[in-house]
Amino acid sequence: MSMPDFDLVLKGEFNTAAKAFNRLYNVVKILRCPEGCPWDKEQTPLSMRRDLIEETFEAIDAITQEDSFHAKEELGDVMLNATMISYMYEQKGDFSVAEVLNELAEKLIRRHPHVFPESEGSVCANTPVNNGEQVLNQWDRIKENLEGRKTECILDEVPQGFPPLLKAYKMQKKAAKKGFDWDNVEDVKAKITEELAEVEEARLKVNELLKNQDAHVFEMKSSKEADEAQKELEGEIGDLLFAVVNYARHLGVDPETALNATNTKFHKRFSYVQKKMEENEIPMIQENLSKMDEFWNEAKTSKN
Repeated sequence: MSMPDFDLVLKGEFNTAAKAFNRLYNVVKILRCPEGCPWDKEQTPLSMRRDLIEETFEAIDAITQEDSFHAKEELGDVMLNATMISYMYEQKGDFSVAEVLNELAEKLIRRHPHVFPESEGSVCANTPVNNGEQVLNQWDRIKENLEGRKTECILDEVPQGFPPLLKAYKMQKKAAKKGFDWDNVEDVKAKITEELAEVEEARLKVNELLKNQDAHVFEMKSSKEADEAQKELEGEIGDLLFAVVNYARHLGVDPETALNATNTKFHKRFSYVQKKMEENEIPMIQENLSKMDEFWNEAKTSKN
């Protein structure tokens, strides 16, 4: 592969998307060349997975906060990771960055026959497309019938590597497309109450077994029974979380986005509590919980 001219990435006008991406591509080539950056040269697609995930979440956070300044930066980092990983495959001869971009463009054209009527996806455009849901249904028909991506079970389309919360949400959406869904949101809400009661029942069972075990009433068999009870409790907690995710879906709320926002809020408020406790030289221990609660309530009303 030819080495890009350093001046091409340092000088010139980069005022169009094509020129700007070409500049980024050449910067990546320089970083990965023999005279480039030691860290960048050491990376592989596998080692870059965590970076791609982290940068994606940082971009999501900036978008959620409607922080356009940081969204621009974080989206750039996502593009860098995607470009860098694609170029690693290009270096190995598996495929080129150009192939990645062209395949994406071709897929978008094929899956939008209502916008590109001459595309091959038009053979699946057999129903009107007037809203987002109809677009997604058409998208799935093209994937299954034209691209040959039909699976034995529709849930197989959900990647195994998804985080559990996101995976639950995606599986529920897939199942709903096949008509496997609650009729109304009140039934979904009632399911949470039902699952919570089952969690409590399992919790009491674990507590009773552990209490007896601590008193050396049971022998080895009871220890196994306690382990089984703990697994049962774990399963009930999973059912409860799954029900809450389903409730969020029925309310039109993305659970990943909602939980991320709550994590950010908790971090901000707890940081305020810790700062105030340290300023007042009050130890952060259980005995001083009432004082921490007081600062927590201050944090809730604070605009900072």
